Amino acid sequence: MKYTAWRRQWAQAAWALALLFASLPVASRVFLGNWEFPEAAELAFLCLAAGAYLEISGRRRLRALRDDAAALDKALSLATEGRIEPAVAILTRAIRLSPRLWQAYQYRGQLRLREPESWGDALADFNEAIRLAPKESHLYRLRSEAYRLLGDDSSAQRDSQTALALSE
Repeated sequence: MKYTAWRRQWAQAAWALALLFASLPVASRVFLGNWEFPEAAELAFLCLAAGAYLEISGRRRLRALRDDAAALDKALSLATEGRIEPAVAILTRAIRLSPRLWQAYQYRGQLRLREPESWGDALADFNEAIRLAPKESHLYRLRSEAYRLLGDDSSAQRDSQTALALSE
Protein backbone atom coordinates (compact mmCIF):
# COMPACT_ATOMS: atom_id res chain seq x y z
CA MET A 1 0.00 0.00 0.00
CA LYS A 2 2.81 2.42 0.87
CA TYR A 3 4.52 1.74 -2.45
CA THR A 4 1.34 2.61 -4.33
CA ALA A 5 0.86 5.85 -2.40
CA TRP A 6 4.51 6.74 -3.02
CA ARG A 7 4.09 6.33 -6.78
CA ARG A 8 0.95 8.46 -6.84
CA GLN A 9 2.68 11.25 -4.90
CA TRP A 10 5.57 11.22 -7.36
CA ALA A 11 3.09 11.27 -10.25
CA GLN A 12 1.55 14.44 -8.86
CA ALA A 13 5.01 15.98 -8.46
CA ALA A 14 5.88 15.07 -12.06
CA TRP A 15 2.67 16.69 -13.30
CA ALA A 16 3.43 19.83 -11.31
CA LEU A 17 6.88 19.97 -12.91
CA ALA A 18 5.32 19.43 -16.34
CA LEU A 19 2.98 22.36 -15.71
CA LEU A 20 5.88 24.48 -14.50
CA PHE A 21 8.07 23.70 -17.51
CA ALA A 22 5.17 24.24 -19.89
CA SER A 23 4.47 27.67 -18.39
CA LEU A 24 8.09 28.88 -18.43
CA PRO A 25 8.18 29.89 -22.12
CA VAL A 26 4.93 31.81 -21.80
CA ALA A 27 6.10 33.54 -18.60
CA SER A 28 9.44 34.31 -20.20
CA ARG A 29 7.74 35.84 -23.23
CA VAL A 30 5.36 37.89 -21.10
CA PHE A 31 7.87 39.15 -18.53
CA LEU A 32 11.14 39.23 -20.46
CA GLY A 33 9.83 39.86 -23.93
CA ASN A 34 11.65 36.95 -25.56
CA TRP A 35 11.76 33.14 -25.57
CA GLU A 36 14.62 32.22 -23.22
CA PHE A 37 14.05 28.48 -22.62
CA PRO A 38 13.58 26.49 -25.86
CA GLU A 39 13.94 23.08 -24.13
CA ALA A 40 11.02 23.71 -21.77
CA ALA A 41 8.51 21.95 -24.05
CA GLU A 42 10.62 18.75 -24.14
CA LEU A 43 11.07 18.79 -20.36
CA ALA A 44 7.35 19.38 -19.85
CA PHE A 45 6.54 16.43 -22.09
CA LEU A 46 9.02 14.16 -20.24
CA CYS A 47 7.55 15.14 -16.88
CA LEU A 48 4.04 14.57 -18.20
CA ALA A 49 5.00 11.11 -19.47
CA ALA A 50 6.72 10.26 -16.17
CA GLY A 51 3.64 11.40 -14.25
CA ALA A 52 1.34 9.29 -16.40
CA TYR A 53 3.58 6.24 -15.95
CA LEU A 54 3.74 6.66 -12.18
CA GLU A 55 -0.01 7.21 -11.95
CA ILE A 56 -0.82 4.09 -13.94
CA SER A 57 1.71 1.91 -12.14
CA GLY A 58 0.57 3.26 -8.77
CA ARG A 59 -3.02 2.24 -9.21
CA ARG A 60 -4.37 -0.67 -7.29
CA ARG A 61 -3.91 -3.94 -9.09
CA LEU A 62 -7.01 -5.81 -10.20
CA ARG A 63 -7.44 -9.25 -8.77
CA ALA A 64 -6.78 -12.05 -11.17
CA LEU A 65 -9.83 -13.85 -12.47
CA ARG A 66 -10.54 -17.23 -11.02
CA ASP A 67 -9.57 -20.05 -13.36
CA ASP A 68 -11.80 -23.06 -12.70
CA ALA A 69 -9.99 -25.16 -15.29
CA ALA A 70 -6.68 -24.61 -13.50
CA ALA A 71 -8.23 -25.82 -10.23
CA LEU A 72 -9.59 -28.94 -11.92
CA ASP A 73 -6.24 -29.56 -13.59
CA LYS A 74 -4.40 -29.20 -10.27
CA ALA A 75 -6.79 -31.60 -8.58
CA LEU A 76 -6.40 -34.18 -11.36
CA SER A 77 -2.64 -33.86 -11.21
CA LEU A 78 -2.65 -34.46 -7.46
CA ALA A 79 -4.96 -37.43 -7.91
CA THR A 80 -2.64 -39.04 -10.47
CA GLU A 81 0.19 -38.65 -7.95
CA GLY A 82 -1.95 -40.56 -5.45
CA ARG A 83 -2.63 -37.50 -3.28
CA ILE A 84 -6.39 -37.95 -3.04
CA GLU A 85 -7.15 -35.81 0.05
CA PRO A 86 -5.53 -32.62 -1.29
CA ALA A 87 -7.25 -33.21 -4.64
CA VAL A 88 -10.64 -33.54 -2.93
CA ALA A 89 -9.89 -30.38 -0.92
CA ILE A 90 -9.13 -28.43 -4.11
CA LEU A 91 -12.32 -29.69 -5.74
CA THR A 92 -14.34 -28.81 -2.64
CA ARG A 93 -12.91 -25.28 -2.75
CA ALA A 94 -13.68 -25.04 -6.49
CA ILE A 95 -17.28 -26.09 -5.76
CA ARG A 96 -17.55 -23.51 -3.00
CA LEU A 97 -16.32 -20.80 -5.39
CA SER A 98 -18.32 -22.04 -8.41
CA PRO A 99 -21.32 -24.08 -7.26
CA ARG A 100 -22.46 -24.68 -10.87
CA LEU A 101 -19.17 -26.32 -11.90
CA TRP A 102 -20.52 -29.80 -12.50
CA GLN A 103 -17.11 -31.15 -13.53
CA ALA A 104 -15.80 -30.53 -10.00
CA TYR A 105 -18.66 -32.61 -8.61
CA GLN A 106 -17.90 -35.33 -11.14
CA TYR A 107 -14.17 -35.47 -10.36
CA ARG A 108 -14.73 -35.33 -6.61
CA GLY A 109 -17.26 -38.15 -6.91
CA GLN A 110 -14.81 -40.22 -8.93
CA LEU A 111 -12.13 -39.73 -6.29
CA ARG A 112 -14.56 -40.62 -3.53
CA LEU A 113 -15.47 -43.86 -5.30
CA ARG A 114 -11.96 -45.10 -4.43
CA GLU A 115 -12.77 -45.38 -0.72
CA PRO A 116 -15.72 -47.55 0.44
CA GLU A 117 -16.55 -45.22 3.35
CA SER A 118 -17.15 -42.31 0.95
CA TRP A 119 -19.32 -44.08 -1.64
CA GLY A 120 -22.40 -42.28 -0.29
CA ASP A 121 -20.66 -38.94 -0.71
CA ALA A 122 -19.68 -39.93 -4.25
CA LEU A 123 -23.32 -40.69 -5.02
CA ALA A 124 -24.32 -37.24 -3.70
CA ASP A 125 -21.67 -35.64 -5.92
CA PHE A 126 -22.93 -37.51 -8.99
CA ASN A 127 -26.52 -36.54 -8.15
CA GLU A 128 -25.51 -32.87 -8.05
CA ALA A 129 -23.48 -33.14 -11.26
CA ILE A 130 -26.46 -34.72 -13.03
CA ARG A 131 -28.76 -32.01 -11.68
CA LEU A 132 -26.42 -29.39 -13.20
CA ALA A 133 -25.72 -31.24 -16.47
CA PRO A 134 -28.54 -33.72 -17.14
CA LYS A 135 -27.52 -34.41 -20.76
CA GLU A 136 -24.05 -35.79 -19.89
CA SER A 137 -24.31 -39.55 -20.34
CA HIS A 138 -21.04 -40.37 -18.58
CA LEU A 139 -22.42 -38.92 -15.35
CA TYR A 140 -25.17 -41.54 -15.38
CA ARG A 141 -22.54 -44.25 -15.91
CA LEU A 142 -20.60 -42.99 -12.91
CA ARG A 143 -23.70 -42.79 -10.75
CA SER A 144 -24.62 -46.28 -11.90
CA GLU A 145 -21.25 -47.48 -10.61
CA ALA A 146 -21.87 -45.76 -7.27
CA TYR A 147 -25.30 -47.39 -7.00
CA ARG A 148 -23.76 -50.78 -7.85
CA LEU A 149 -21.11 -50.38 -5.15
CA LEU A 150 -23.79 -49.41 -2.63
CA GLY A 151 -25.84 -52.50 -3.56
CA ASP A 152 -28.73 -50.73 -5.31
CA ASP A 153 -28.75 -52.80 -8.52
CA SER A 154 -32.12 -51.56 -9.80
CA SER A 155 -31.00 -47.91 -9.67
CA ALA A 156 -27.67 -48.90 -11.23
CA GLN A 157 -29.50 -50.62 -14.10
CA ARG A 158 -31.80 -47.63 -14.60
CA ASP A 159 -28.83 -45.23 -14.81
CA SER A 160 -27.01 -47.54 -17.22
CA GLN A 161 -30.03 -47.49 -19.51
CA THR A 162 -30.29 -43.70 -19.25
CA ALA A 163 -26.59 -43.37 -20.13
CA LEU A 164 -27.05 -45.64 -23.12
CA ALA A 165 -30.10 -43.68 -24.31
CA LEU A 166 -28.23 -40.36 -24.01
CA SER A 167 -25.24 -41.75 -25.90
CA GLU A 168 -27.32 -42.59 -28.96
